This record gives sequence, C-alpha cells and structure tokens, in this order.
Amino acid sequence: MEKTSDPPPVGHRERRSWLRGAPPPRWVRVLPVLLIVGVAVATSISESPLDIGFLLGAIPPLAVLSYGPLATALLGGVAIVLLNLPHLQLNRPGNTDLLTITFVAVLSVFVSFVRSHRDAQLDIERTTAEAAQRALLPPMPEAVGPVRCWGLYRAAERGTLVGGDFYDVREGPYGVRAVLGDVQGHGLAAVATVASLLGAFREAVLDQPDLESVAGRLDRRLSVDSANAEYAELFATAVLLEFSRDARSVRIITCGHPPPVLLRAGTAADIGIEPRSPLGLGVAVGTPPNACPVSLEPGDTLVLTSDGVLEARDRGGGFYPLTERLTALDVTDPATLPDRVWTDLARNGWTIRDDVTMLVLAPRTPPRTDPAERASAHGSR
Repeated sequence: MEKTSDPPPVGHRERRSWLRGAPPPRWVRVLPVLLIVGVAVATSISESPLDIGFLLGAIPPLAVLSYGPLATALLGGVAIVLLNLPHLQLNRPGNTDLLTITFVAVLSVFVSFVRSHRDAQLDIERTTAEAAQRALLPPMPEAVGPVRCWGLYRAAERGTLVGGDFYDVREGPYGVRAVLGDVQGHGLAAVATVASLLGAFREAVLDQPDLESVAGRLDRRLSVDSANAEYAELFATAVLLEFSRDARSVRIITCGHPPPVLLRAGTAADIGIEPRSPLGLGVAVGTPPNACPVSLEPGDTLVLTSDGVLEARDRGGGFYPLTERLTALDVTDPATLPDRVWTDLARNGWTIRDDVTMLVLAPRTPPRTDPAERASAHGSR
C-alpha cells in the first residue's frame, strides 16, 4: 500500500538537525577525544613546555553536546589527570588551570544531567505529537474506491507535526467524499478544532445522503464548539467533494476556501465555483450551499491546496501562481505532484507563513467510448 507524503508519514520520524534534538553527528562526538589526544601528543613531542593546558577546559562543555552525565564526568576526569601529569607540564603555577577546569567539569556534569532529562521529555512530547498526527491524519491508501489520492502536510509552526489544516478521503454508502480545510489559527491551538471537524466529517460520510448535508453537519459541529468555547468565533474554510459511482463526475462545495484546480492534458485551470460562507458562520441555519457538478475525463487530476501554498510569497511580495506552476511543472504522474510543488516552493525561495497542505485526487475512470463504438462492439460478439 502506497503511503502519502504526510509530514512525517506514520512510522517515520521527521528528519531533524542535531541542533533541534536529533543525535549529534559523529564528528561532534569525537571532538572531546580528539582534543585530549591532540593536547597529549603536542606536549609529548615538544622539546619545551607548551602553555596549552587551558585547551583542556573545552573538553567537558564539548562532552555535554553528545554525552550523558557519566561520560561527561569521565572525560572531565581525563582532562584533570592530564593536567596533573608532571612530564606534560600543563598546569600553571598556582593550580590556576586545575581549579578552573575542575569547576568547568563539575558544572558540565550538571548541565549534561539537565539536558538528558530535557531530551527525554522532548522525546515523550514528540511521540505524543506523532500519535496525535496518526489519529488526525492517518496515511491514506493508494486509492479510496474509484479515486486515487495523495496528500502532503507541512505544519507552519516549526517543530510541530500537526496544525490547523486537515484533509480526508472516505468511502461510504453514498460514494467517495473528500474534504480539505483550514481552521482558525494554526499550531497546537487548532488541533482540537481539527479533531472535531474530522470526526464530524467521518460520521457525515456514513449517514448524510448528499454533500450539502455534509457541509451542514460540519457547520453545526463548529457552532456547537463555539458555544462551549471561551470565545465564540470558531470558523474554518473547507472544500468538499463527492464523486459519482463511476468517478466520471464530481460535486464540489467550497465554504470560504479556494476551489480545486483541474489538471487536464498537462494544463491546469481553476474550477469556477463561487465560495460560500466559511464553516461555523451559519451554513446549518441558513440556505445550504448547492454543490457544483463537474464532469471528469480520463486522466484528469484535481488539486486541492491550503492557504499555505496559495499565499506563499516571492521576494517581490507576489503570491504563488499555483495554476501556472502546475502547468510549468508538467507532472505526468499525479503521485509525485505534491512533492514536486513542495520542492518548487522550497527551492525557489518562496516565503511560507501558514500550514502547507495538498490533496491530489485522480479518478480511476474507465476509457469513455463513443455510443456507436459500443453498439458495434456489442454486435460483433
């Protein structure tokens, strides 16, 4: 089963630099040992005493970057022993270097102890965030019914795995339905709203007979949450889709969200749908938005994105031209499209200030045949 490019996919830890909690590279780990060896060798081969004992003071702080309290204490002890070897003549008169390095070594052991406990707590929090991501945005199968799907999610808040965007594709008794949305705010503060909306969508897929009713269910869910919240302005933008049984057409509702982009024969074009009010602002009590039907041809691809893509800015302040870039990228395999767009954003210096979310849907429609061809084929049997 093919995984989506969700950030990070389930079972895969996000690649991080060692300055953000990942294990340090090997060269950082060997620095204390190299410094010890370097000082010892330099003083041993020198015919005259070298005043380089102060360099040993860097060993305990360097050990803190890579090692726990015990190893840091051991390396600090080695530095102190070197200072006391008479033939190396490293210790200055008055034991100045010895007292300084002893103090630094003790302090480094304490810092290493604090760092080790902090790293353990960060690992627990990261594991919890990954579990929350699995619950909210589990990896999508390669296909849901007659619709192939791929997704991409990058949270705007650095160091977080979940944020204010969401998407899902589900098959129910009324067909395949999909949603992509963006709740008020982003980061961990928006996770509760995302969880509430996704739960409502997954229920509505099973028991609501039409897409308008699904939109109404989501709107009502936000209205209930707003009534119980400390502030009463919860809202979300969303685009909802409902595919026909044969995936030759799709009905679309946009609630304050940009409509999908249709990629057909290598050319991308916006689908002309008038956005309705965002969810949480009265869809349930007012007139439900009417879904717009769109016919699909074999090979068509629907691209849904969040504001993080559409509102990315270049150095001149211009917005990311999604339809133009999709055409220019000339993507033949829709499975690679989310990563191609993300790479295009990252490599060309676009400034991203919001969660980046993409959902690519490619109906697996059988080839259309002309009625005369179908009659001819039937008569030849």
